[in-house]
Amino acid sequence: MRVLIGSNADQVARIAADNVLAGLAEHGAGQRQVLGLATGSSPLGLYRELGKAVSESRADFSEALGFALDEYIGIPDTHEQSYRQTLVNEVCNVIGLRAENLSVPQGTGASVPAVQAAADAYDAAIKASGGIQVQILGIGANGHLGFNEPGSALTSRTRIKRLAAKTREDNARFFAGIEHVPTHCVTQGLGTILDAGRLVLVATGAGKADAIAAAVEGPLSAACPGSVLQLHRDAVVVLDEAAASKLTQREYYDDAAAGISEENLVVV
Repeated sequence: MRVLIGSNADQVARIAADNVLAGLAEHGAGQRQVLGLATGSSPLGLYRELGKAVSESRADFSEALGFALDEYIGIPDTHEQSYRQTLVNEVCNVIGLRAENLSVPQGTGASVPAVQAAADAYDAAIKASGGIQVQILGIGANGHLGFNEPGSALTSRTRIKRLAAKTREDNARFFAGIEHVPTHCVTQGLGTILDAGRLVLVATGAGKADAIAAAVEGPLSAACPGSVLQLHRDAVVVLDEAAASKLTQREYYDDAAAGISEENLVVV
């Protein structure tokens, strides 16, 4: 795991976007681009930077495929607070990803088994695409990734999950009141997330500091779903100073981010 710390939100966004583009080049060279997309405030700056890269001809997502992390159950995908509509507005319209190339878990169905069957099909569709090359992530204050709340199996696949009370409270600002916030969702599982070639997690603000400390330096535990990043071969965590404030190994992370110089190499 690489931990990269920016001095402000703009720098965090640039670092994160650079790592997304590098991850696509490494894990998707010569292939159609496949991006895993997160909603929420944390990755908005990253998406703006990717849009800037498109405008400067450093990137092109017009033929890319996008797979959303999650979707609410019980609201249509045309609802303004559905994650499909959110991603169309905040990602497709910003980076040039075609809306028809955006896949989102199905949050409606005639029965619970029907919704779960669609969730199984979603995992299959990700695999059929060749796999997500770079998965963009945020982290909840309680350590959730996607909507994998504390207690989620570390090997879980896309499925129906109950939203934690804290998550519903945090998301109530987007609705007319907490009573309008759905109680359940369909989310990529932690095992699904781990299948991606690279993970790029973005977190800013002091409210994420405890979750980041637990995810990066705490024990691997379902109590903090974000700790599953410790298992991934290519995970990049990009933070601002506030989100990084409770990390105990800060000096090492900064030294590691500086890289290795040629003078440290022995040529044989």
